[in-house]
Amino acid sequence: MKILSRTVGPFQANCYLVVDETSGSAVLIDPGADGAELVEMVRSSGAHLEEIWLTHGHIDHIGGVAEVRRHFPVPVRLQPLDRPFYDSLSARMADMYGLPFEQPEPPDVELAEGDELRCGTLRFTVMHVPGHSPGQVAFNGEGVALCGDLLFAGSIGRTDLPLSDPKAMNESLARIGTLPEDTVVHPGHGAPTTIGEELKSNPFLTGRARVLSR
Repeated sequence: MKILSRTVGPFQANCYLVVDETSGSAVLIDPGADGAELVEMVRSSGAHLEEIWLTHGHIDHIGGVAEVRRHFPVPVRLQPLDRPFYDSLSARMADMYGLPFEQPEPPDVELAEGDELRCGTLRFTVMHVPGHSPGQVAFNGEGVALCGDLLFAGSIGRTDLPLSDPKAMNESLARIGTLPEDTVVHPGHGAPTTIGEELKSNPFLTGRARVLSR
């Protein structure tokens, strides 16, 4: 397995291309902006893009979907509780802040807790980990967790946004912390880390801090 990444857009979000080197298949996770750059990343990888997987529906994680699908008309997977962001709220945010945004076509497949997703010979399990957004998911498998804006190196995703839920975030953080300590975390923003490192140093996993309700 090879994981390529790009940090895109004004919110500096991470987009990942997961490549199964055995079959040449690939999936693109969270194409949040700069669609042309992401198209080039896929093409230069030499892999065959099979699907787009979204950890959640915020603007900085879906902003490049429309451009990518113009070149690669592949299915998009999203947890349905984040459809409000995908369908309209992200576009409203773009208008509010004067950001470029092209509304993507509706997603094709609904993600659900426990789904097994395949990328060639690779296998990932969907974890529904709400808090940052109601439909936030993580893709766990092959020794990695691609977790969107749930967990960052030394920090966590925001819970002061529309439809965020601090109580659910605490529960989701406790759950992600049960993964094997050598699991490599690829977050929605910032550098990779491991579950073990976060259990030692992240105050929201060590118990020194909790997300408080508004």
